[in-house]
Amino acid sequence: MRLWNLLLTVVMVAACSGCGSLGIGNSPGSKLVPQFGHVFLVVEENHSYSEVIGNAAMPYLNSLVSQGGLATQYFANAHPSIPNYFMLTTGQPVNTDDNFSGMVTDDNVVRELVAGGKTWKSYAESLPAPGYTGPDAPPYLKHHNPFAYFSDVLNSSAQASNLVPFGQLLADLTNNQVPNYSFIVPNTQDDAHDCPGGASACSDSQKLSAADQWLQTNVGKILQSSAFQTDGLLIIVFDESDISDLNHGGGHVAMILLSPKAKAGFQSTTFYQHQSTLRATLEALGIASLPGAAAGATDMGEFFK
Repeated sequence: MRLWNLLLTVVMVAACSGCGSLGIGNSPGSKLVPQFGHVFLVVEENHSYSEVIGNAAMPYLNSLVSQGGLATQYFANAHPSIPNYFMLTTGQPVNTDDNFSGMVTDDNVVRELVAGGKTWKSYAESLPAPGYTGPDAPPYLKHHNPFAYFSDVLNSSAQASNLVPFGQLLADLTNNQVPNYSFIVPNTQDDAHDCPGGASACSDSQKLSAADQWLQTNVGKILQSSAFQTDGLLIIVFDESDISDLNHGGGHVAMILLSPKAKAGFQSTTFYQHQSTLRATLEALGIASLPGAAAGATDMGEFFK
């Protein structure tokens, strides 16, 4: 296991050796991400671009492609999951062990949001209780919820209260109390990681179909909300590809961007990784200080009108 983790680290570092200076923070057209009041980020699990885009098992997700933008050359940063979740929230891989249990003191999205006067929540399906920062409680996995590691959260009961079970999102949407930044984590039976319903064995199509049904039920509510329709940005991205794909560290994955301000049906051929999504989600909320590799990542302005 140590040798495998070392190999993954070497591959990840090599793939991300230039990620701090990609594009010097600009997209090919140098178009900036517009301003939003609400950003939603949904993270799915462990499938490659070719397994998702065009797959009949995911009709809802594929129907969203024509409504917004699709990044056709988007690559995860590493295998396994945890470094990708950290890249999405700290701009650094931090650790390559899904069993990591330490505290992360690096600059992160919480620190920058709070400094910028913005509100946030992590909506994690099957989280045992509000404010829970403890170990796995399947089908909830801690390493899919990077906020549970941040010193900014662990050392503050006020910030820890922003870790909430997923069901809170519907209430917040209904009551128009959605924070500026929402990180949305389906449990492992709904994010294409494991078999639906806790089954011990199933086909990959069954995993993807269950994830697609979850997205249709829940993303549909986000898209219908006033928070999204007024000034919202929604990004759906897979954390990593199939383990056999080591391209650019974590393999080729799907990323779909939706917004009233986005170009409908736009398909980008620009190379992106998770640090660009981190950059986009913070820039969209007017945050100028960007953690880690996000500061030099390629901007996603090309997706917008």
